[in-house]
Amino acid sequence: MNKNITFLGAGSIAEAILSGIVNAEKIEKGNIIVTNRSNKQRLEYLEETYGVIPEQDKEKAIQSADILILAMKPYDLHESLQGVKEFIHKGQLIISTLAGISTDTITKELEMDSPVIRVMPNTSAMIGHSATALSKGQYASEEHLMIAEELFKTIGTTTLVKEDDMHIVTAIAGSGPAYFYYMVEAMEKAAVESGFDPQTAKELITQTIKGAGEMLQQSEDSPSTLRKKITSPNGTTEAGIHVLEQNHFQRIVMDCVKGAKERSEELGKE
Repeated sequence: MNKNITFLGAGSIAEAILSGIVNAEKIEKGNIIVTNRSNKQRLEYLEETYGVIPEQDKEKAIQSADILILAMKPYDLHESLQGVKEFIHKGQLIISTLAGISTDTITKELEMDSPVIRVMPNTSAMIGHSATALSKGQYASEEHLMIAEELFKTIGTTTLVKEDDMHIVTAIAGSGPAYFYYMVEAMEKAAVESGFDPQTAKELITQTIKGAGEMLQQSEDSPSTLRKKITSPNGTTEAGIHVLEQNHFQRIVMDCVKGAKERSEELGKE
């Protein structure tokens, strides 16, 4: 892809995306600019680690870009754009990673009919395994959507969704990796408390969760069927599942997703 890309914001999601793009070797490092409000050390780190170009001159960073990726914190959107929107022009594709923020909100902030594509990747982008959902704003064309898809396919899979569904996408795909990491934390603690070596426990659990993911992807069976195939009557798995059921595990996970979705909706209103 022969495009100049500028990241407005240099936090964890920006790093995840740009590192995935760099590792995929589909875009020249010299075509990727990163800028933020004031953290020069962060920009220097990204330059040293990924070979991208740090730029604190906002006008220079923005005006040369074909694609602007909004990667600041959602609640920083207004303040961040106030100082730079004079440099943004209609010919640029705006890609927003901001949880809860609609494409209409962004065009209102920019005060122009800019083409905006809303995306929700996750931090697995760093290793090329993001599950990224995309939806287009009212001023974005199918061509803009294709460009965004091409870009985000370099860091994993892409799925087109209606913008109204982005809140639940954020709760599942955006925040989802953290839920699994949290569960792995608990499994590792249980193993160590039983006297197991921490590194060995991590290796076993990591491969187990990786294998389960591959089974979900490749098997035609539903998650429920796959679970039941492992759960022999009066066996060890059944004993573990019984504890999860006693503690309302499924309801807790459902409430977790619901809470993340509601927070995404709140961010949009704020």
